[in-house]
Amino acid sequence: MRLLMTCAKTLVLALFAALTAVTATVFAGGGAHAQSTEGVAALVNDEPITTVDVRNRMRLIIASTGMSQIDQDTLARIQDQAIRGLIDEHLQLQAAREYEIEVDDEEITNSLLDLANRNNTTIDAIIADLQNSGVDVTTLRHQLESEIAWQILVHSRYGSRIRISEQQIELALERLAASASQPQYRIFEMFFEVPRPGQEQATLQRVIAVMNQLQQGAAFPELARQFSDAPSAASGGDIGWIVASQLQPEVAAIMPEMRRQFERSDGRGALSNPVQVPGGYMVIALVGVRDGTTTLQYDLVQITLPNSVVGDDTRRRLARALDENPTCSDSEALAGEFEGAIHSPLGGIGADAMRDEIRQALEPLDAGDNTGVIENASGLQALIVCERNIAGPGVPSRDDLESQLRGQQLSLLSRRWLRDLRRDATIEIRS
Repeated sequence: MRLLMTCAKTLVLALFAALTAVTATVFAGGGAHAQSTEGVAALVNDEPITTVDVRNRMRLIIASTGMSQIDQDTLARIQDQAIRGLIDEHLQLQAAREYEIEVDDEEITNSLLDLANRNNTTIDAIIADLQNSGVDVTTLRHQLESEIAWQILVHSRYGSRIRISEQQIELALERLAASASQPQYRIFEMFFEVPRPGQEQATLQRVIAVMNQLQQGAAFPELARQFSDAPSAASGGDIGWIVASQLQPEVAAIMPEMRRQFERSDGRGALSNPVQVPGGYMVIALVGVRDGTTTLQYDLVQITLPNSVVGDDTRRRLARALDENPTCSDSEALAGEFEGAIHSPLGGIGADAMRDEIRQALEPLDAGDNTGVIENASGLQALIVCERNIAGPGVPSRDDLESQLRGQQLSLLSRRWLRDLRRDATIEIRS
């Protein structure tokens, strides 16, 4: 990003003077259009962002997040976020125009309806709340327009290039299988990107400002929507139920302590301190905990040789036969090679219903594998895995997993593209 001028306190003080008289009531009674002289707050590739745009975005941030105790320092940080967001939106819309992508009013209205439904309210109620807070509804519609246009643009540019392999899906399934019995956490997240080396401290100050507002009672989902750099910002930071192994290692490491905080809060929730992760910082809100509701489900065939038919070389012969990895369809013929052997299709069995030694023997196996020879008091036994699946409520299908993996890759490419647009743009922030 080429900054031609730096932002001085002049704009902060001017905006503060215009806003401070009504901050205690979240701008109640203020008009959307100020009567004072307005100017240009920034230029993005020669496209202006006016001080009216900045003030309206600040009002939107404060009104939607329920911020309180807004002093001059807090207002300055809100201004920084407002300008940052407006710059990104201008870059996104400029890129969309370059690719001749247009967002019509109906798409914006549908997005506004979706926002209302997520907050259990109506579009009319949202508009009334904005007007009461002195916010022009076009400010919100402009934000939604840029979100929609950028989503269309990213999918158009990268969607057809992303290929999710069967191996990637299998690896995702294996991770789910390994964590099937782990506790599940209902999590909201905020991610604060460090855009360039040397900006760690500035980013951390942005995190601290948001943390202060959370401690004063501001709503996490609305703060996430306005301040988070994660793709989940559009849904208020909600990433649903997740196990620790699906989180970044730095975040997974704090989950045991967060669970203890959650339990001490009698279910009201737990909030993390800022966690440094690759590329920035994260803040996590834990709003629910439940024991693992999914289990490994096996479809098995069992071959049993009772002690009465086990001879000196029986174990060796059975081991050699199993080394050849017989399939479930081969299992009945294999059992027929041993006099007195019992062939038993067991069907679907949950891992939680098995004896420990059997569950441990099956744990590393995939479909088509077998346990080898297991000796027990009744004779020799072998289990062949016909299928291995995750069972339980909320278990994603293969299609769901493919969509999740595709979404993760699109999110990464989206962040990289926006970073490149910032780097290559001519951006002037005026004092």
